[in-house]
Amino acid sequence: MSQRLRICIFAHSWRSDWNHGNAHFLRGLASALVRRGHEVRCYEPEDSWSLRNLRAEGERGKSAIVEFEKTFPELDIRTYSEQGLAPLLEELHDVDIVLVHEWNAPRVVNYILGLKKTLGFCALFHDTHHRAYTNPKQIMEIELAQFDGVLAFGDTLQRIYRDAFGIRRVWTFHEAADVAHFSVMNAATVDDVVWVGNWGDDERTRELDEFVFQPVSALQCRATVYGVRYPEHARERLRAANIRYGGYLPNLSAARAYSESMLSLHIPRRFYSNGLSGVPTIRVFETLACGIPLVCAPWSDTEGLFRAEQDYLIARNGEAMRATIASLMRDAQARNQLAAQGLATIRNRHTCEHRAEQLLGIVEELKQ
Repeated sequence: MSQRLRICIFAHSWRSDWNHGNAHFLRGLASALVRRGHEVRCYEPEDSWSLRNLRAEGERGKSAIVEFEKTFPELDIRTYSEQGLAPLLEELHDVDIVLVHEWNAPRVVNYILGLKKTLGFCALFHDTHHRAYTNPKQIMEIELAQFDGVLAFGDTLQRIYRDAFGIRRVWTFHEAADVAHFSVMNAATVDDVVWVGNWGDDERTRELDEFVFQPVSALQCRATVYGVRYPEHARERLRAANIRYGGYLPNLSAARAYSESMLSLHIPRRFYSNGLSGVPTIRVFETLACGIPLVCAPWSDTEGLFRAEQDYLIARNGEAMRATIASLMRDAQARNQLAAQGLATIRNRHTCEHRAEQLLGIVEELKQ
């Protein structure tokens, strides 16, 4: 696309990734669009829930914000007050595309849509969450029909928007790895096993016990779990399994955490192993981009994004997870082969550059 586009992207937060994994991909996508010569403005509420919680982390939170600003100087971050949206009229008067991520307040989304007819921009809704499947009433608070199209991060979610919500123009638009910041690093091994993921609403408590706590405890290997919102009973379970709890891990520090581990685990939330099967989380892309062997609890790659048992391994139950971890810890050649294959698939198909190209193609399609 030769035309220089003016693109505005509204997200819950850009500066904070505290319990906000969608920020990872959005940052990478916006940067990829800037590298292609487009003007990108990144909007967030001035006091988002994620940002407040990040600031509550004290010095770790403060340094995470500084590191973000230092790493992404190309991103034009702008804030607005959710109590006073009128300034957005001036902000959006000269733009071509407005991309609105799912995690925005419905009144903000609907206000933006109210400006669309007057200002003439094209509006796309971007959904990277399970809410349309688990709580469709929340999605129905948004005037979806006013969007020019929906970007859904999996085929199953695309069908929900098409069949349940009646949206005609829906594209499957997967997340991807920001390979400018997630790549192979030479680092000394600190852990045998690492898992990065938040606790959150008991959506995978049983799975964590079966696929992380029990196998690691049985093997007595060195392991660290990173994430937020772990209640005291969960931390006690980690201590009982002899697993170090690392707490909040800034996304820009995750590549080193992966690289310092022999292998990583992927434990999908229940929704992504049944009703939304085929939708990997951002952690799958990021882990493989770092050239780290990945072992997954059951999920079905129904869309053929990866090569199962080549790019990653699947453990069908807790006993299989224990055996797979033990086998990989003993076999450096197997680890290297698995990591190389996963890395190749990311580089060939699943980078933010790939998704930026896809988005620009969708914009061209909308013009026709």
